[in-house]
Amino acid sequence: MLVQLMIGALMIGSVYGLVGLGYGMIYKASGLMTLAQGDMLMIGAFLGLTFYKYLHLPFVVSLVFTMIIMFSLGLFIERVLVTTLLERGAQTVYIILCTISVAMVLQNIAMFAWGTNVKQFPPLFKKTTVDIFGYSVVPENLLALGVGIFCMLALHFFMTKSKFGTSMRAAAQDELAASSLGINVPLTKGASWGIASMLAGGIGVVVGPIFGVYLSMGALIGQKAFAGAVVGGYGNMYGAIVGGIFFGFIETLISAFVTVTYKDFISFAVLIIVMIIMPTGLFKEQVMDD
Repeated sequence: MLVQLMIGALMIGSVYGLVGLGYGMIYKASGLMTLAQGDMLMIGAFLGLTFYKYLHLPFVVSLVFTMIIMFSLGLFIERVLVTTLLERGAQTVYIILCTISVAMVLQNIAMFAWGTNVKQFPPLFKKTTVDIFGYSVVPENLLALGVGIFCMLALHFFMTKSKFGTSMRAAAQDELAASSLGINVPLTKGASWGIASMLAGGIGVVVGPIFGVYLSMGALIGQKAFAGAVVGGYGNMYGAIVGGIFFGFIETLISAFVTVTYKDFISFAVLIIVMIIMPTGLFKEQVMDD
């Protein structure tokens, strides 16, 4: 049972971490907040379902296509909606309201396109369980964990080793200095929104076979991912991952040893306590000044 709990906690924690990482990337790159990440995950899950189940594409191809579309969607939101509002002098609160509106639009598009019933992925594997140290584990959980770890590592190397990733980090630290060095700051901001959307949509495809695909699937995941990002230190890339995994373990252990009924209540109570004790998060990330 312990092995199963560990894999489950790491799986859901990596999901929270990746979605939370998107929140942090957007905040770090532009000083703005989005409340649409959960619905990005939901749209990604529906797109992956469409490619895999209805268009009969291989799962990996479905995942890649979904991530490309979601990156484009995130880039569009930043370049067309957010930038336009900022150029017209909109305050931060209006950007947040804009992302809430985007979330509602995405929900209604999904309702119109796919309906309100829960959709199920066809089986991804021939075996329903695999043995690990004598314990039976659902292979979809291992897939989600593997994809989560791969995305974290790929993003780490992209941000630290690639020229464009270094440019994104430089622009996030000081826009004026980055511009003077020839870095295209608007492009780096748009890329941050695109990557955040791509991560959420991609993880939606991966968790779809586990939880099913439905309209509200992104709501609670988005809230817990946001909570994980806050616990880690809002805006810190590694803090979001650690905070998401922390939240995943708390939720899993409460469900296993305390109660499933009140796991969300207790989990968010723990979040409040952590925020009181460590208001800047585990990585002591400072809030950006306006």
